[in-house]
Amino acid sequence: MAASADPQIVVIGCGISGIAAAHRLVKAGFHHVRILEATARSGGRIKTGRLGNNVTEIGASYIHGPSEENPLFCLARDYGLLDPEALNPENQAMDIDERPPWIPNWFSSSGQRLSTELMRPALEMYNELMDETLQFHSNRDHPWASLGHFMRSEARQRAAGRWKDKDKNTQDLLLCGLSAKLKDELCASASHSMDEIDLVGFNMFEGLSGLDCTLPGGYEGLIKNLMSELPADLVTYNRPVRCVHWNNTENGVNTVMVECDDGERIAADQVIVTIPLGYLKKHHSTLFCPPLPAHKLHSVQKLGFGTCNKIFVEFESPWWDADCDIIHLVWEDEADILDHVKDISKSWIRKMSTFNVLKSVERGSHVLCGWIAGHESEYMESLPEEELRCSITELIRTFTGNATITPRGILRTQWFHEPWTCGSYCHPAVGVSAQDLENMMEPLPVKGSQSQPLQVLFAGEATHPCYYSTVHGAILTGWREADRLISHYSSVSPCSHPV
Repeated sequence: MAASADPQIVVIGCGISGIAAAHRLVKAGFHHVRILEATARSGGRIKTGRLGNNVTEIGASYIHGPSEENPLFCLARDYGLLDPEALNPENQAMDIDERPPWIPNWFSSSGQRLSTELMRPALEMYNELMDETLQFHSNRDHPWASLGHFMRSEARQRAAGRWKDKDKNTQDLLLCGLSAKLKDELCASASHSMDEIDLVGFNMFEGLSGLDCTLPGGYEGLIKNLMSELPADLVTYNRPVRCVHWNNTENGVNTVMVECDDGERIAADQVIVTIPLGYLKKHHSTLFCPPLPAHKLHSVQKLGFGTCNKIFVEFESPWWDADCDIIHLVWEDEADILDHVKDISKSWIRKMSTFNVLKSVERGSHVLCGWIAGHESEYMESLPEEELRCSITELIRTFTGNATITPRGILRTQWFHEPWTCGSYCHPAVGVSAQDLENMMEPLPVKGSQSQPLQVLFAGEATHPCYYSTVHGAILTGWREADRLISHYSSVSPCSHPV
């Protein structure tokens, strides 16, 4: 079929990958690009709020690996959204492997402040074990059922030999410290337990050099800058898509028909689907007609997608050190190295083991960001606000031993109950492979089909082979699918924006 001279392109979803795709297509000279967004706002899982005088990131928080190789960093830099410190060449060159050199404060459930020196062996063993997972990058010939199985088994064995000269209380405390670190890692993966993470798949993820940084004015600044460079009428808001009808022929031309919830039917030459994997898992059976090919659907189901939430807590005054970056809470009865609880309704709060200190330029604003993942995180979303406040207050008082500490304000995220997201981001579930991520990004119809190619394209963080779960991965997938169309329509000169 001869390529249309001026194709109709529909992008489903106005998150960062959809915006990136539309931005690239418009800059390359495509005149009929339209984004359909189910909600009333742009940004998707990028959303900025406020608590007290602090910017709070409801969605994405960090630029992971802020260096020249990271397109997100380059965009934020070019838009003037970064602190001068983030632009420091030394910071860009740091290879932290997603472990920023943060200064910690440790507290125990008996209300004791624990010294950094005392807890250092737990942190060192945890980092050592995480480093050793690299040996399984392409080797499935191992006895471990999951990342959690490997971490727990090896930690117990090494602790028995390495810490045998320490007293029993210290040994147990260090094992409890490992438990706290496992819960922290779950937030990075948006998973319920390390037992859900594939040991080989875990190392499909690739980090970038650079010391993780934030956008001081909020992540939404990136969205606003990108949107300002697009035609004002390019996005239609509050327009959920009910079904993408593909592989059909109208008037002798293969056309994709996008059916919206309000009954509107939009004909397009191509559709770029950028919806979150959580929504795709839940609604794939009604979202595509005909259904997704079996191998693609299999990968949609195999790839993990979970919930990571944040609870921002504001205090009148800090109860942590002035130079503290991160707070670890160690439950003293978790020497078995636990990363989830048995009774969620009674013990969900135990899943929250880490708080980051938000650095504010405003005086009198002291805010912590607590992290929680998994089913406990999903349960937390359903609690009345007063019950949540009481739980957080009791937690802080228990670990500090100070019965007078009272939060001034609390703000939580609720991504699991967000109907157009159904969670946070993807992770390599047990049994997943690189081929599954390849299948996620494969356009429809698939190669070898006799039908006209390039009808439905897929972008979003869950379609990147090694930067999944990140904003920069989402951007790259939007550009990738835009470039696929630019290449397809040879009459349009390729865009020169660097990937």
